[in-house]
Parts: sequence; structure tokens; C-alpha cells
Amino acid sequence: IAHHDGNYTIDAEGLARLRDEDRIAFTYVDNPNGATADIAGVLSGNRRVLGMMPHPERVVEAAQGGTGGAVLFRSLMSAMALA
Repeated sequence: IAHHDGNYTIDAEGLARLRDEDRIAFTYVDNPNGATADIAGVLSGNRRVLGMMPHPERVVEAAQGGTGGAVLFRSLMSAMALA
């Protein structure tokens, strides 16, 4: 995440729907911002759009403090290549 100001919020009914539809894409291990149910990313109803709070583009090189973001982008590119 770029800052601690934003977080994902949703009511109990919406959360149940996301869980039932398996649309929670990412969760935080250590929730840094108080997001409901540790949610860091969700998928749209048609599963074509991913909305997420973390900024993986900020950690794609060791000089930026890590390379975990690069792993995510490689994974996405592999999935797109198969589609």
C-alpha cells in the first residue's frame, strides 16, 4: 500500500456475497489499514476486473525494497497468455 489512509469497507451482506461468489482475490496477512475482513483486492461480478489497494508496481525491483510485485505481474501475464 502507498499509505494507511484507504481501506476496503463493505457491509455484512455484501461481504457474504463476495465470499459466496469467491470474489475476494487478495487478503492482507497483517492488515495495515483496517480493511474489512483483511480484504486487499476484489474481483468484479464477471471476474474480469480486479480492484486492489496494494501497489505492486512499487516493489518490482530490489532497489525499491522488494520484488514481490514482479511476481504478481509475471503471474498475471502468464494467465493472460493462456486466455
